[in-house]
Amino acid sequence: MTSSNGLRLLPWTGPDDKPCYLSTDDTAGYLSRLADHTEETQLGLGAELLAHAAEVLTDTASDTEELRLLATDLSSALRDTLRVATSRGHRLTSPAHLAHEGPSPDFS
Repeated sequence: MTSSNGLRLLPWTGPDDKPCYLSTDDTAGYLSRLADHTEETQLGLGAELLAHAAEVLTDTASDTEELRLLATDLSSALRDTLRVATSRGHRLTSPAHLAHEGPSPDFS
């Protein structure tokens, strides 16, 4: 399964903004592939929004309404990114398994 409880956190929410989960070992199944594609899209849009934010923040002519919209969009992108990170983090091999594979590589 995908985490300690066997559920994959999906990159979208359900009714009342509650998290959605998938229970499967099949990473090539339709819902798993849809979730992977959605995560990729969300992260790409977040990167584009971050580039746009840099432009808006350096433009001294940006008005309050534009900055408020930017903050709203950035909040949404951050929420999506945190959901993706949480989901992917749960799917990583646990540290207990890594300890049996030998020492960690030195990246310095």
